[in-house]
Amino acid sequence: MEIKGRVGVITGGGSGIGNAVSFELAKRGVKKLALVDMSDNIEIAAEQINNEANADICVPFKGNTCDEEFRTSVFEEMKAKYGLPSICIPAAGITRDDLAVRVDKETKKASMYPVENFKLVVDVNLIAPVYWAMHMIAMIAEDRAVKGLKKWHPDERVQGTVVFIGSISSQGNKGQVSYASTKAGIEGAAATLTKEAIFHGVRCGVIHPGFTDTPMVRAMGDEYIEKYVLPDTQLGRLIRPAEIADAICFMISNSVISGELWADAGWHPSPA
Repeated sequence: MEIKGRVGVITGGGSGIGNAVSFELAKRGVKKLALVDMSDNIEIAAEQINNEANADICVPFKGNTCDEEFRTSVFEEMKAKYGLPSICIPAAGITRDDLAVRVDKETKKASMYPVENFKLVVDVNLIAPVYWAMHMIAMIAEDRAVKGLKKWHPDERVQGTVVFIGSISSQGNKGQVSYASTKAGIEGAAATLTKEAIFHGVRCGVIHPGFTDTPMVRAMGDEYIEKYVLPDTQLGRLIRPAEIADAICFMISNSVISGELWADAGWHPSPA
């Protein structure tokens, strides 16, 4: 699928992987990008990408990705002003890491991971990304129906591509019962949408980054990273966001790539 001339929607575009892939898409000639984030600096992030590309490409949208009305407004504005979005990378995500069960050393009482934190992580990391993806698929399906088109045919060009952000944590990771659950859930959602959305000519895939040099990973602290992450990583360093962005663009532009792509820098945790 040609990236050049396409309209895209990127959530989590203010920093990390979302920001890096926005830079990469701009370099590769995307027509317009909706840069979505809750951060106050989303306009600055959009301006930086536009300056780098020397073109007016990124359109900033500040809001909660879990908000249905906000999501609808982003897609409708992009379609009305720039054309039908055909690239969607719902990269916004959060962590609320803690052990599933923790025993107090003094009272000997066990406490469980807070259910409110679990629900929040599910809302942001699983439900929201799936609905941003489905929104674009629905718009493409409607557009084809209006044109009298039914089942997509290989002679047509690919109509759209969704790349979900998974994680190596989808295989399980201590202290990440909620985060790991959402990333495993993304795999199931993407596998289902892959089978359904191709009817409308839309491809869906998942990239599973390893520990990437983003604010989310840096929040773990340098000591934790040095002790528990780098020793189990073949490259011996954190992955650069630009490296994940390049892999995502590969998934978009090469239509034979399907399913899941692991970009983990050879991370293989030692047995507990």
